[in-house]
Amino acid sequence: MTLEQLYRKAVSTGMDHDPRGREAVLAELEAKKKDYDGLKESEREFFDAESLRNPYADTRILNGTGEEKIASCLVGIDIDTSEVLLCDTLRQKGRPIDLVISHHPAGRAYAGLHGVMQMQADILSRFGVPINIAEDLMEGRIREVQRRIMPVNHSKAVDAAMLLAIPFACIHTPADNMVATHLQRLCDEKKPYKVSDIIDMLRGIPEYRDAAGSGAGPEILIGSKSRKAGRVFVDMTGGTEGSKEIFGSLTQSGVNTIIAMHLGEEHRKEAEKNHLNVVIAGHIASDNVGLNLLLDELSGDAALDITCCSGFKRVARA
Repeated sequence: MTLEQLYRKAVSTGMDHDPRGREAVLAELEAKKKDYDGLKESEREFFDAESLRNPYADTRILNGTGEEKIASCLVGIDIDTSEVLLCDTLRQKGRPIDLVISHHPAGRAYAGLHGVMQMQADILSRFGVPINIAEDLMEGRIREVQRRIMPVNHSKAVDAAMLLAIPFACIHTPADNMVATHLQRLCDEKKPYKVSDIIDMLRGIPEYRDAAGSGAGPEILIGSKSRKAGRVFVDMTGGTEGSKEIFGSLTQSGVNTIIAMHLGEEHRKEAEKNHLNVVIAGHIASDNVGLNLLLDELSGDAALDITCCSGFKRVARA
């Protein structure tokens, strides 16, 4: 397939597995189109036209025309200049690599990371948090993340890929959607009775089992094995951690346990204050699950040749 075809399929697959549902995502794209139509001609020059087709600002082709034929990829959780140089070295040694894929965003996609966070409000609404509360709390957090990202040098790895003529893309939220939806479905089907059952369930997944053996696997951050799990909310998509003030609303809406990739100290304190059980599945392990599920979909009948780096290990389920 071409780079453009791979990219479009990644975005579409992410929409199919979006916790909000595909119809809600299409409604957001329609709203974006109305915003664009209302702009003055002078403002359209600076509008991200790709956002009219792709609802995930943290997922982009960072270098390449889109016409490149892709049969082999170097895939990593984080791709920086060093991984781009690694790709170049591997190519010189005769290893065919047509594309570098990063999970975490770089370039314009990193600068736009805060743009995907609004989806968290809709996800919270599906779990019973009033949408006005969810949106209000998320607005402040989105601005906070935007301010934190603004001074960062976003283009280092992209510049390296351009100098070495290496096609480069990042796929963030579509992969996170895959793991979030997969784990939420498992919880809804298996209905873990105690928090220990959640740990057992996660350890039954290859990526989490491997991480547990390396000391980076699922852990109970708040609560204990003997506590009842109750209603479980898998919180693993939407850019980065949401508002720390949301935990009270989650408790009031009937959520008892959260499964997350990671949780900062201030967020942990608020979750503990609101008597929530919190299981940390593991950041890199969760990213591996999401990427592997997505790559299974992208490969289809013609399997991609994957070279792993930067914390990624390929586990095919097909």
